[in-house]
Amino acid sequence: MNMKSLTKEGEKKIEDIAARYELSQDSVKSLLDAIIQGNASMAQFNIPELGGHGQWMKGGMTMVGDMSNRSLKITVDALCTELATLVTTEILFEKSEKLDSLDKTEIKSAKPWPSVFGTPTTSGSQNNFRYAYFAQVHRLIIEKDGTRSIYDTKHHQISGVSQQQGSGQSFVLSSHDGPVDISSLTLISEPGTLEQPTPELQYDVVKSSGAKEDNTRQSAPISEDDIFAKIEKLSGLYEKGHITEEEYKTKKSELLARL
Repeated sequence: MNMKSLTKEGEKKIEDIAARYELSQDSVKSLLDAIIQGNASMAQFNIPELGGHGQWMKGGMTMVGDMSNRSLKITVDALCTELATLVTTEILFEKSEKLDSLDKTEIKSAKPWPSVFGTPTTSGSQNNFRYAYFAQVHRLIIEKDGTRSIYDTKHHQISGVSQQQGSGQSFVLSSHDGPVDISSLTLISEPGTLEQPTPELQYDVVKSSGAKEDNTRQSAPISEDDIFAKIEKLSGLYEKGHITEEEYKTKKSELLARL
């Protein structure tokens, strides 16, 4: 664990939470650590008692290893929400009101990485920039001064990103094959482009082929396979900048609610 030592009060709170959720204290502490690493707005974890690999996003979606276990998803969401509130409102650790190098202001202001890309393979931060690399979709996000750029990493396996000294926004990428010049990567989305207007026909992926334009369209029966296929289409629209992350989350939530 990367956490500092819990205070006696902090230990007692973790003990009480573990008892209420019928979990071991080690599992709760592991999840607390994941939430701290995610700036209290998200968590990526691998905890056997919680179904193994999973992901939680504040106000967004909760994913667990057993996707069909709704009870487990509800439990994980409630537990993560409670722990996130706890670390932003109370002092849990010895000798400091900060969680490692992050204070409460930073925790509240940090934005989570786009859930559409899944769990980052590697991520980091330095001064006014941070990055996340998603090997499964060959994407690299670089955030500088609050704005993000998305790159196609092609065949490269990125292991780290550092900001070069001096003027400009030059970055050095480390890979298994050696240094990678960021200019050799394809820029998928520049800062701000995800705010462009949404093309109506492309965005309305919920509409079934040949469905009538009436008030019953949204409630029409739809198979589970169709729902996940439409979510995949939404992911593609978001990645290409046709819809914002907020629009993606909203539509995805509407689809999942129909399961």
